[in-house]
Amino acid sequence: MAHHALASQESYNPNHLLDILLGKMQLKNDAALSRLLEVAPPVISKIRHHRLPVGASLLIRMHEVTGMSIRDLRDLMGDRRTKYRLSDAQGRPKPEDRAAAEKALAGSAAHH
Repeated sequence: MAHHALASQESYNPNHLLDILLGKMQLKNDAALSRLLEVAPPVISKIRHHRLPVGASLLIRMHEVTGMSIRDLRDLMGDRRTKYRLSDAQGRPKPEDRAAAEKALAGSAAHH
């Protein structure tokens, strides 16, 4: 079974978050929760079985429908990380793009 990195944290329990949302929104089951959050029912099931993490877009949707803060939502599922870390590769231009940008900069500097 494929587990995501967050699932390895002992405190991580997305079921607690989902159960709190069910109660807060007075919903009968996960199917009703999936309709409220506008996600397919298997998404909720995969989160419950630790096969899918609660992603940023779903957290934002939970925030929108409940009015709860993102921090509170993360606390409810036991996500104690203070920062989300992006890999070094994200947001960095590809080497060929960087070379083209440097060449363009050098060319424009020569004309001034």
